[in-house]
Amino acid sequence: MSINVRPAEKKDRDELTKLMYEYVVDFYQRPRPEVEKMHHIIELLLEKKEGIQFVAEKGGKLAGFATLYFTYSTTRADKITIMNDLYVVEEERGAGVAQELFKACEDYTKENGYFYMSWVTAPDNYRAQRFYEKMGGSRADWLNYTI
Repeated sequence: MSINVRPAEKKDRDELTKLMYEYVVDFYQRPRPEVEKMHHIIELLLEKKEGIQFVAEKGGKLAGFATLYFTYSTTRADKITIMNDLYVVEEERGAGVAQELFKACEDYTKENGYFYMSWVTAPDNYRAQRFYEKMGGSRADWLNYTI
């Protein structure tokens, strides 16, 4: 079966919401956001002004998603993208879905004149780290903090 990666559409909202909950709650074991908040993020990304969300379809259903947010880098004095999410359903991992989603994000970044794309992953997500290194990514010199 082929993989079709495309920007998310309004018709994807319910299935995409389910995948986003798998990502947030099941995979990263974080508290479940309110559905209204999740839908607000999806609607915001559908506008393609502050970011964009890509979905991967395989066999007529969504197999994963990736989210790019648009921002700026002062040190580069240019606009950049941040790939905030890359998630593939468990049964499709290792089948090329992640590569296609990553490539869609990378292509969008280049085709739309962004200086670079950055992303982070959990320190214990070794599978993702191997994947990102395979895709040509390198570890940055910066430490990430949150408050």
